Order: sequence, then structure tokens, then C-alpha cells
Amino acid sequence: MRSVKANKGFTLIELMIVVAIIGIIAAIAYPSYTEYVERARRSDAQGALMGLAAAMERHRASNGNYQGAASGGNNTGAPAIFPDEAPIDGSTKYYDLTIEDADATSYSLQATPKNAQAGDGILTLDHTGRRGWDENNDGDTDDAGENDWEK
Repeated sequence: MRSVKANKGFTLIELMIVVAIIGIIAAIAYPSYTEYVERARRSDAQGALMGLAAAMERHRASNGNYQGAASGGNNTGAPAIFPDEAPIDGSTKYYDLTIEDADATSYSLQATPKNAQAGDGILTLDHTGRRGWDENNDGDTDDAGENDWEK
């Protein structure tokens, strides 16, 4: 009499179903993950702009105006009073921080995306606390809905 052996393992169909399910989950999860990473980098740049604004206020308290806070004592360009890239810590930088305009009583700051964040739109902050995010990446924050840092 022959003994019947039980089959062990998975069939090809079962394996293909598992691979298809993993593919569907990955297709849904990956875009959400990349959007989350971009949002986290943008948030870090927003924090860096707030830190630069605080440094500008300390500069004004010490010097009586906002002038000369950029590299080389200039009024515009990379800041001399604060790091010029964000994130401030970490090795890969995703934003360049600049002083776009500074005079005796006002300033305008900007974070320009670069590397993997390029194309995400500039972030701005001025002396009044007005925030801007160029969501459509057209080079300005004057369009409707671009007067804040919210999506």
C-alpha cells in the first residue's frame, strides 16, 4: 500500500497573490510617505526661518537696526548671524536661507528649496510675521492662498 505524502509549501498562485497585495499596498503607501517627508523638511525650514527672524531681532537690539546682518556686513544675502542652510543640524541640506531685504526698520527672509526638495516653492517671512509659501512655484508668494505656510 502506498502512503500519501502531504504537500508542504505554497503554490505559485498563492505567492503571486501575496506579491500583488504587497504591490498594491506599496503603491498606496509610497506617495503618502514621500509627501510626509517633504512636509517634514518644509516644517524644518519654517523653524529655521523663525530662528533666523529671532537672530534678526537680536541683531536689531544690539545694533539699533536690521542692516549688516548678512555675510560681509551686507544687507542682503546669506546670513552672518545664523546658519545659512536648513536643516541646521544633519548632513543633507534641503533649503538655503537668505536675507532678501533689510533696512533700519524692516527685513524679509527667504528659504529656497534645493536638492531633493527642489521645486517645493520658496518660503518667506518678514519683520511683521507675514509668512508666505510659493505653493505653485511661480517665483512669488502673491497668489491666493500663498500668504501662509499651510497646504
